[in-house]
Amino acid sequence: MSDSRFSSRSSTGVNANMTANAGIWFALSAYGLWGLFPVYFKWLEDVPAFEVLLHRVVWSVGFLVLLVLVTKRWKAFVAVIKQPKMLRWLALSAVTMAINWLVFIWAVANERILETSLGYFLNPLISIFLGMVFLAERLRPAQWIALSLAAIGVLAQVVIYGSLPWVALGVSLSFGFYGLLRKQIPVESIVGLFVETLILLPFALGYMFWLEQHGTLAFGHSDWHINGLLLLSGVVTSIPLLLFAAGARRLPLMMMGFLQYLVPTISFSLAVLVYNEPVDDSKLMTFVAIWIALVIFTAEGLRNRKKALKEKVA
Repeated sequence: MSDSRFSSRSSTGVNANMTANAGIWFALSAYGLWGLFPVYFKWLEDVPAFEVLLHRVVWSVGFLVLLVLVTKRWKAFVAVIKQPKMLRWLALSAVTMAINWLVFIWAVANERILETSLGYFLNPLISIFLGMVFLAERLRPAQWIALSLAAIGVLAQVVIYGSLPWVALGVSLSFGFYGLLRKQIPVESIVGLFVETLILLPFALGYMFWLEQHGTLAFGHSDWHINGLLLLSGVVTSIPLLLFAAGARRLPLMMMGFLQYLVPTISFSLAVLVYNEPVDDSKLMTFVAIWIALVIFTAEGLRNRKKALKEKVA
């Protein structure tokens, strides 16, 4: 009898390890692909950023409708579109998503990948700030210190460089508000993204038709590889999301939060080592301040989690 129990516990432990290992690979794949996004959008730098955004919406719908059907999520989709209140919230999140996509695409095409990486490093701190403002979440002392350091880093760039790092703030604020909104909407990621892109689809198709009428649409009038890259935008958008969802189901939230720093780290490396974007004193000071803030933020989160686990065991 005891051997049977031991075998059961051993089997459970092995399954848990396999699940965690698979989750890590899914998460690393998702974050790795997101980190490499600048390479893809750099290939499209000759296409106006707004048109790239339109294609990203249109072809994402095409890919996602197949995905919803294959994964048998059609009933979940129908349930969502029957709720006007949820559709209003998803329309708002769709707008913030589109803003995030547009700022990112524009920044990559205009040699400002470094600023996008700063924005995604800044994002976890923006998220806790939005939680404090809109969800009345109380910040712990270490979180206040982390937020203050991030603010000092941004202000340093304003003082030294003479302007706000608007790309970084645009990326982080739009993504932060998107996360805040989606946190309040009880819908899974794939169905939610499908509805969001469907909401944007009429505007995207209408504007593409307008561009075609005025002879300024790049799609269909460019080289085959540009047309092909635009067609792939739906797959490029959706696959990392699927991998992320698979990883999130298998890993603790803290682990997913820690691994997310891979995205801006890859983008930072690409900007400096591949695309030779300059790192001047003001940018470096801002990055250093935010990196220190993230170390404090992460260490405090780990310590608080350990403390909560001990109290739960006790």
